[in-house]
Amino acid sequence: MTHFDAVVIGAGNGGLTAATTLQRNGCNTLLLERHNIPGGCATSFVRGEFEFEVALHQLSGIGPEDRPFIMRKLFSDLGVLDKVELVQEHELYRLIVPGRQDITLPASWTGIQKRLSETFPDEADNIRQFFDLGSKVAMEYYMGLPVVRKTNNPELLDSQCPNFKAWGLRPTDEVLAEFIHTPALINAIAPYWSYAGVPTKELVFAEFIGILFAYCTFKPWHFKGGSQSVSSAFIESFEEAGGTVRFNCGASRILTQGSRVTGVRLENGEEVSCDYVVSNASPLVTYYDLLDTPTPESVRQDFRSRRKGVSAVCVYLGLDCLPEEIGITTASTFVMSSDNADIDEARLHTLSPPEWGMVTCYNFIDEDLAPAGKSVVTLVALQYGDAWASVPPEAYADTKYRFGGQLIDLIEKAYPGIRAHIEKAEVATPLSMMRYLNTPDGAIYGFRQNIQDGPLFRDPLKGIDGLFSAGSWTAQGGFQPTYMAGHATAKTILRKLKAQQKEAAHV
Repeated sequence: MTHFDAVVIGAGNGGLTAATTLQRNGCNTLLLERHNIPGGCATSFVRGEFEFEVALHQLSGIGPEDRPFIMRKLFSDLGVLDKVELVQEHELYRLIVPGRQDITLPASWTGIQKRLSETFPDEADNIRQFFDLGSKVAMEYYMGLPVVRKTNNPELLDSQCPNFKAWGLRPTDEVLAEFIHTPALINAIAPYWSYAGVPTKELVFAEFIGILFAYCTFKPWHFKGGSQSVSSAFIESFEEAGGTVRFNCGASRILTQGSRVTGVRLENGEEVSCDYVVSNASPLVTYYDLLDTPTPESVRQDFRSRRKGVSAVCVYLGLDCLPEEIGITTASTFVMSSDNADIDEARLHTLSPPEWGMVTCYNFIDEDLAPAGKSVVTLVALQYGDAWASVPPEAYADTKYRFGGQLIDLIEKAYPGIRAHIEKAEVATPLSMMRYLNTPDGAIYGFRQNIQDGPLFRDPLKGIDGLFSAGSWTAQGGFQPTYMAGHATAKTILRKLKAQQKEAAHV
């Protein structure tokens, strides 16, 4: 039986960073992926002459070359940065409430305040106070709170994170309402709630303002050629370091003895032994479907107190025109038919026509991402998977294209005439996410992204020695958090291996 120090199940973002970190630090690693390409959400697919980006809208955490941030360093350390080309966006987004509001915000913490103050002069002082508080809460959340948690000293929370303590765990809409009094101004500030999948009524302020602060300060980025380029770069770096990858080959069982991982059975029946397993699959799949022993009670209790997060309907459009021909002036646009305060999460559990949508035009960022003279555009409406559970198989195609058509109707109010330019269209639903990502209910961010289900108040799952989870189900959703989750998981394993080696040396 072949032995590996670690087996990583799934080549999504978390699996790729975990496997590459392990292998480049001397850990003999096997990476399993049931698809024929790496990436999970970080990939693309082809329809006709169009290649569509699956999921990346904006990448955070990179920072400019003269002010690099954590993701630029991570990509460099893992041998990926020199294999990809990064493209910076200069606008955060454009918000359109058809017939009522149209504003574009720059990717700058001072610039966004200037633009909002020019547009809403009566609220200028309130804008300044809100963003001043926001920067303090964001910095305490990202920099101070992790240090305080390590000390386990609650008194330090008062001295190191006073603004987070006072404001950070309050609902975002409550904090907005205390400072901002104009609904249109709140509309302009609020769209990034969608990157957490929880509307501002329930999304805690620290999480929301942390996202806004990060994109303004370290800018939104893309990869030249799309996210498939970075997934392929990870595989190249992993293999250069001596790692073994198997495509078209998933795991059928995680093998244990007692309460300790001993190996993995592959879908082709082959078994390999290992000391550690990192699963990039959902913990629900990992512990209920893959584990060869009953799920530990502590894990069952954890699952009982969680809810699965939101999924999405995505409409992938190949257009026969350039972006400017239909009025696209930014890479990212949010379109709402009502005010932010009226967003009803209950609608996301139904097949009701969408009232909120996001538009990403990829060749506005990188002109090579579409055929000459044409455009590649993705429309997204968040929606829970349970909305599709009762759709009969024979009605599925009609239902998904009807809903996709309703999403196009919403977006056409912001970009009139877009429908007439559609040359190629594909619709993905939560059932598509379930199929291609093997994720329960098609959840794209893992468990629901509220503070109770996040890592702040949750310990890592325990019960099986040597078994670790990585990805959106163990941290925040989105690209940067999942890359970082895989990296952090690998670092934990490397520390354990180092401690074991030290102990063995003293024997």
